[in-house]
Amino acid sequence: MRKYLFGTGLLSALTGGVTLLRSARSEEKFTWRTALAWLSWGITMALAVGSVVDTRRASRGKLIPLDSPRADDKKKLLKKRVSRRR
Repeated sequence: MRKYLFGTGLLSALTGGVTLLRSARSEEKFTWRTALAWLSWGITMALAVGSVVDTRRASRGKLIPLDSPRADDKKKLLKKRVSRRR
């Protein structure tokens, strides 16, 4: 589980969130740029979590969506899954 939690994508998303929280404490007004920064952080976090889920599914030999970065390994993973059932 550590290899998933300490992945670079997830760590960078978390540090970006910490930076946004620090900027939210300042006396500046909430502007459209701040809203876009939070939206961007949310998308980055969702992609990082999705990557962790796809990596875990791939390591267990389950099928993964075609838009996943691990989708190129689909034949290898399917072959491994079929060989487990025999």
